[in-house]
Amino acid sequence: MPVLVDRGSDPRIAQAAAGCIEIGLLNNMPDAALEATERQFIALIESAAEDIRVRLRFFSMADVPRSERGQRHLSNAYRDIDTVWQGHLDALIVTGTEPRAPSLPDEPYWPALAELIDWAEHNTISTIWSCLAAHAAVLHLDGVARRPLADKCFGVFACDRVLDHPLMQGLAPRVAVPHSRWNELREDELVSHGYDVLMCSPQAGVDTFIRQGTSLFVFFQGHPEYDATSLLGEYRRDLGRFLRRERETCPALPHGYFDDATADLLARLRERALVDRREDLLAEFPSVAAERGLRADWRPAAEGLYRNWLVHLSARKAERVGAADIAARVIPARASHVSAFAANAAGHALAPFVERRRRNDPTGFFTGARDRRVSAQAARPGA
Repeated sequence: MPVLVDRGSDPRIAQAAAGCIEIGLLNNMPDAALEATERQFIALIESAAEDIRVRLRFFSMADVPRSERGQRHLSNAYRDIDTVWQGHLDALIVTGTEPRAPSLPDEPYWPALAELIDWAEHNTISTIWSCLAAHAAVLHLDGVARRPLADKCFGVFACDRVLDHPLMQGLAPRVAVPHSRWNELREDELVSHGYDVLMCSPQAGVDTFIRQGTSLFVFFQGHPEYDATSLLGEYRRDLGRFLRRERETCPALPHGYFDDATADLLARLRERALVDRREDLLAEFPSVAAERGLRADWRPAAEGLYRNWLVHLSARKAERVGAADIAARVIPARASHVSAFAANAAGHALAPFVERRRRNDPTGFFTGARDRRVSAQAARPGA
């Protein structure tokens, strides 16, 4: 099995993981989506990995608010983010969470997240920053602030490939990607700070962008990991919040997601909600009928993109280890694909993001202690 899911309870997994690509998933999603997010990323990485061997571990941050049930799940399957500093990961995937404070630096988890951003730049081959995590990373690294939208960017949007890059290899010129957010990062501001936009949507704006420093940082404003029913669950949740008067506006149907018959059915329910705003109405939500016509048409492109990312990790890990036998076992990719990544990295020889944000630099957004951030490579014996 190419993907070893390591929840920390079986020591045999660590023994079987020799030579694997080591990926950590920092899952910051709210409790209601915590386990679903795990399943989505496990399924996506398993489909993308094929014959690349991956060990996937789960991490959490103590300052992300949790219910008793959520905390219990974390204690059974997750490691605290503090254990990352002493360990070794080839890559990270960092998810977002629902914002609670007016600005990101006011969130209780901000110091730990900012510390992780700096650590990932110098200690991972590549890190994926998803949605709100992408917004936090570019704010911390370059002061690029997200902008509020007039309404929620919600649905499945056609995204055009606007730049050739090995991560895009094999993808169609236009692919569908789910989005769900209240804020955006603007293309002109990202480009002016040295980010490369890979995919963009006329309706949703920037989708995927990167920055090659010491580590390849990959940013998604969308959610390629979503399964077929994710947006349905979010729409039902938002409608329930409106009916309970926890939000002022009734949510619009997700763009480009439902077929015509389902959209008509839900539009009629929405019209009733606008004139008869009561929580009991949520019992009439046609979940079964709505699920019937749903398909995750974006998944093949998502699998292709993650496959390309895993190929990059494999190639760079082999370079680091410098062992021909590991290259033969772990890298099943075509040599031309690997060479393309190497050439691209050479063409983006940028100074590390965080040079200006080193410890004691008062211009950085980071406000926590930095002394425990030890380079994994420097900490190894003989390094």
